[in-house]
Amino acid sequence: MTRANSVLPVITRRTLHDEVAAQLRALIISGELPPGQKVPEVLLCERFGVSRTPMREALKVLASENFVQLLPNRGAIVAKLTRQEIDELFPVMGALEGLAGELACRNMRLKDLVHIRRLHEQMVACFEKDDWPGYSKPNRAIHEYIFEMAGNATLSALYQTLLLRIRNVRFVAKSSPEGWKAAIADHVEMIRALEARDGAALSHTLKMHLRHKADVVEEALRKLERSTAA
Repeated sequence: MTRANSVLPVITRRTLHDEVAAQLRALIISGELPPGQKVPEVLLCERFGVSRTPMREALKVLASENFVQLLPNRGAIVAKLTRQEIDELFPVMGALEGLAGELACRNMRLKDLVHIRRLHEQMVACFEKDDWPGYSKPNRAIHEYIFEMAGNATLSALYQTLLLRIRNVRFVAKSSPEGWKAAIADHVEMIRALEARDGAALSHTLKMHLRHKADVVEEALRKLERSTAA
C-alpha cells in the first residue's frame, strides 16, 4: 500500500445526542409525542438511559429542524403547524412535486414503472384492510421514488426539507373514508400518467393531491385543537 493510498478518512462514531435526537424524532413522527405536547424530558431520560445533557443537546437539534419549540424556563414542546404555515408550505411542495413528476416521466425506465406499480398494489392492499400506518409507508415511498426518478438532487433536497415540517402531523392526519378513496383515485391517475409518460398530467395530479392533503391536515389540526381544549 502506497503512502497516498494509506491516507483514509477518519471514521467517526455517532454521538450520544444524535442517537437521542433520532429516537425523539421517531416518537414525534409516529405521533407518540403529538403536536403541542410538552416533551417529558425526565421520563425520556429514564427510558433512553441517558443524562439530561445529551437530551438537551438533542432537543436543540430538533428545534433547528422545527420538530420542537424551546420555551424559556418551560422546556420543549412538540411544534405545531399553523394554518398559515399549511397555506404557505403545501403550494410550494405541490410545485416541487409537479416539477418532479415532469422530470420523472422524462427519465423513467420500465423497471421504475414496475416498482411504482408494486408499491401501489401494496398501498391499495393496506387501504382495503383499513391499515393506515401500513398504507402510509408505500404511499410515502411512491412520492419519494418519483423524486428519485426525477434525478434532480437540488429538487429532492428542497422537498425533503419541507417534508420534515409536516411529518409530525402525518400520523394524526388520517383522511375520512371519502378522502381516503379520493387519495387512492389520485394515485390511480398518477400510475396512468406514468404509463403514458404524460408529464403534464402527472404534474397536475400531484399538485391536486397535495391540495387535498392540505385539507386533510387542516382538519386534523382542528380536531387536535378541539381535543386539547376539552
